[in-house]
Amino acid sequence: MFKSDTVVEEVIQVKQAQILDAEPWQGDSAQNRILIKGGQVVNEDHTFFADVYVEDGIIKQLGQNLITPGGARVIEAKGKYVIPGGVDTQTHLQQPVNGTVSSDDFYTGTRAALAGGTTTVLDVVMPQRGEPLLDAYHKWREFADKKACCDYSLHVAVTWWSEKVKLEMSELASEHGINSFKMFMAFKDKWQLSDAELLKAFSHCKQIGALAQVHAENGDVIKEMTERLLAAGVTGPEGHELSRPEEVEAEATLRACVLAHQVGCPLHVAPVMSRSAGEVLAARRRQGHLVGGEACAAALATDGTHQWNRCWRHAAAHVTSPPLRPDPATPEHLTGLLANDDLQCASSNHCAFTIEQKAAGKDNFTKIPQGVNGIEDRMSIVWEKGVASGKMDVCQFVAVTSTNASKLFNLYPQKGVIAVGSDADIVIWDGQAKQTLSAKTHQERLDFSVFEGLRCRGAPAWVLARGRLCLEEGQLRVVQGAGRLLARPPFAPHLYRRVQQRDTAGLPAPVNRDGVPDDADPPVVDVSNGVRRVAETFSGRPAEDVESLPPAEDEFHSRQEPAEGVRNQQNSGFAVSGEDQLPRGAQIDDKAPKRTGVKVHAPPGGKSAGSFW
Repeated sequence: MFKSDTVVEEVIQVKQAQILDAEPWQGDSAQNRILIKGGQVVNEDHTFFADVYVEDGIIKQLGQNLITPGGARVIEAKGKYVIPGGVDTQTHLQQPVNGTVSSDDFYTGTRAALAGGTTTVLDVVMPQRGEPLLDAYHKWREFADKKACCDYSLHVAVTWWSEKVKLEMSELASEHGINSFKMFMAFKDKWQLSDAELLKAFSHCKQIGALAQVHAENGDVIKEMTERLLAAGVTGPEGHELSRPEEVEAEATLRACVLAHQVGCPLHVAPVMSRSAGEVLAARRRQGHLVGGEACAAALATDGTHQWNRCWRHAAAHVTSPPLRPDPATPEHLTGLLANDDLQCASSNHCAFTIEQKAAGKDNFTKIPQGVNGIEDRMSIVWEKGVASGKMDVCQFVAVTSTNASKLFNLYPQKGVIAVGSDADIVIWDGQAKQTLSAKTHQERLDFSVFEGLRCRGAPAWVLARGRLCLEEGQLRVVQGAGRLLARPPFAPHLYRRVQQRDTAGLPAPVNRDGVPDDADPPVVDVSNGVRRVAETFSGRPAEDVESLPPAEDEFHSRQEPAEGVRNQQNSGFAVSGEDQLPRGAQIDDKAPKRTGVKVHAPPGGKSAGSFW
């Protein structure tokens, strides 16, 4: 056992007390006890060879030559990696959209997640405009509680703003374990918040210890561009990307970063779909701002050129928001940002619709349900694009698929790490496995995959969800309703330690002007009503007591007369009226003797001839 195990186990016990409606999974003793032997354990910061003993859904022992109770199921993991189960930070399961519902519910969606190595999903509660946040939260609980096959948690979207919304955010954070809220800068007249509302939402998120998330696109520009495109006869899927080009995403990303920074609120942009938006986040992080973001699986594996495909079904299947970008270099660039920690998480942003559902927008791209798949293939795509390509090592793979998310959303170390006391969410990963992704073989309830035909290296061989064996060498066995809702306490230490320190260190201080001499005070000038009032203000003397000076005759039009024979460069010497009027065309200095020419005998600085000394 390692030195830090006791500390980790104590933290875990506190976390587990926060689980809502959680009952320990009951099964036969052999299934409750599993020994994983011979694998290479991988955490975000290091790897080591060790055996892992699991009992009652918890990692109980970790090390070499373990002494374990008899009757445990033994899994030989030699030549494979033993990694924490994946944490998917953004899904949209069973989400109502434009009169339809996303095709995967909490059963089929979490089932597909487990097939790909993801053991925890964070879904987004989407209240309609004007709908109480608490009502929407309870609706999602009803969707998920009896269906989820793996543990889940919830973000709550703030789709409108009022004092009631503010109070409900506080209640969700303190009573229901919701520590993240998502705001939309797009979808005008539906979910979009104004800049003033965003500032209020960000400020309140900080006050209640939550992480603010944004969907970053400029909704006003999108509305204008959409109207122009439809008027020009552009109705197909290509119009979707044309109406919300890359710079519209980048502008909104920058604006969100600026607004959040003004109130000191940590910000997470979800998802980041373009190179320029990613670079905005990278630049802000280098300036020390508390901002971050995630790339989704589709943006890492494919691009937006498919929206121009002549087959409408194929093109429509790739419509999502923000859009996949037509720049073919985007996937590689986003992978690089993940590898460099400019982006922290790889999500699926899974919001799948069948071709029949997408056909609602056959004659108008604005009516195409927006979303793509990815909940099952996310981890294999990150391995292929990151590890197999040499951009990431296995520790970085664990970080972007599991650990970073666990820390951001305050699930760590219950999730996201192989450690004594942590939940036994464990994936035995085969880095040499090869597969071809296809709608014909995936577990998602979907007749099209945006990854169709993509060859990937890396796949899960075994998957344990809280100690329950769900995937065994290709055979998937899940239990509907076995997943728990995870409460996430506010003020995640990974974020709010820095927030609190910055607030203390960055408090503005007023300028101390005590002890400044009285005669250093400037004069007070009042020019109201065309009258000049000048007085010196003295220490302790009220401003209203200043002495008023009567205006001088011709005060605003006369100047002091120059000495005789001296020309005033400010006043014209040309007389046009008065008793002493000069002859027409005459000037005051007409009688002055002419100066003779002056010959310069040496240039400025003196002669250059002769001895220097």
